[in-house]
Amino acid sequence: QVQLVESGGGLVQAGGSLRLSCAASGRTSSQYGMGWFRQAPGKERETVATISWSGESTWYAGSAKGRFTISRDNAKNTVYLQMNSLKPEDTAVYYCALRTQTTMVWVSKANYDYWGQGTQVTVSS
Repeated sequence: QVQLVESGGGLVQAGGSLRLSCAASGRTSSQYGMGWFRQAPGKERETVATISWSGESTWYAGSAKGRFTISRDNAKNTVYLQMNSLKPEDTAVYYCALRTQTTMVWVSKANYDYWGQGTQVTVSS
């Protein structure tokens, strides 16, 4: 079993920044992909950014490009999401997810095996 714990969410004014962290523990497998997703009230969960095992390959949603940066530290089993220039429309619960036994980057939430409990990000105008 794998456990994912997110942290770093909170309330921030528009234009501000937040850094989310997600620590993985348990039977993660030797190589795994990770991603960040978000779900706003009344909307489906959407992919924000994903990263390959090596960190060399990443994918960003159009809404995240140029403002968000995904990174990972495999020594710490942790993935990060640096969010800059935040907008009220970024308000959502942010989830991290893990796909086992892969070196590739995966976009669809259906491809992920384990999920964290989520962390709330609220951006005020």
